[in-house]
Amino acid sequence: MHKKNYLIDMDGVLVSGKKMIPGANKFIEKLKTKGIKFLVLTNNSIYTPVDLAHKLQRNSLDINQKQIFTSAMATADFMKSQKHNGSAFVIGESGLNLAIHNAGYILTNENPDFVVLGETFDYNLRQISKAIQLIIGGAHFLATNPDPIGPGERGVVPACGAMAALIEKASGKSPFFCGKPNPFMIRSALNYLGVHSENTVMIGDRMDTDIVAGIQSGMETILVLSGITNLKQIKEYPYQPFQIVKSVSNIEI
Repeated sequence: MHKKNYLIDMDGVLVSGKKMIPGANKFIEKLKTKGIKFLVLTNNSIYTPVDLAHKLQRNSLDINQKQIFTSAMATADFMKSQKHNGSAFVIGESGLNLAIHNAGYILTNENPDFVVLGETFDYNLRQISKAIQLIIGGAHFLATNPDPIGPGERGVVPACGAMAALIEKASGKSPFFCGKPNPFMIRSALNYLGVHSENTVMIGDRMDTDIVAGIQSGMETILVLSGITNLKQIKEYPYQPFQIVKSVSNIEI
């Protein structure tokens, strides 16, 4: 049998907040020892792969920047597939800005081809208003991911999906989400890794993003219970993962 490749969600699978999930480092070591290709996926568009690799390495996870794929990278891939050397008005942090710049796009607030919304540390109403005006004026509306809330220091905070809903309501234009659960991000990651869906496994902790994206991309899926999903919730979905395990340390490869 051919060795399987792995697409691995980051939050809830390898790390939880600022801490490594027990056994995640040994799982990564096992993949490396056996020469198995893998890629760590995240819908978080704030950080660059370099930043994320540093974060993971500080948590004893031996993962480099080339083994990380973000929703910002998927968004940049989509933009490049639609138009080469275009322009964009971007609301986001360095992870998104750098990915779009590397795709050959000019960042501008004057007649852009795309308005791109990502995660940010502090959404600015002036930028949101500008985005609405540009979309009404004809710019295409993209967003990195549909997550409505994210973790903050004092509790949950509005995330990309919530801001996208605000812009959609004001502009009358719906966004195209490039990150999970859009299969586009999975296909983009598979191309980046140089593998095929039939030989690749998707590992995630969310039924509504990781597992559904893997299934829609024709992949084998593994749900880990180390994140936000519990056994009772799994039964509520019309689709089911191929395998359910407590954590990545329980996956046999």
